[in-house]
Amino acid sequence: MRLDARIASLNNRHAALEAQISQEDQRPRPDAETLARLKREKLKLKEEMERLRSAKPH
Repeated sequence: MRLDARIASLNNRHAALEAQISQEDQRPRPDAETLARLKREKLKLKEEMERLRSAKPH
């Protein structure tokens, strides 16, 4: 997979996680464990995207 395609894929997954977090947060009694897991996963994706972007030749 090309680097740009990989970053785009990660970005799409990041956006999907953001939507899941928002949806969970809107519930009357959000599940704190689910929110924490989703946020950790989202952060890992963000860090991976930043790492790939910094390694990308200009």
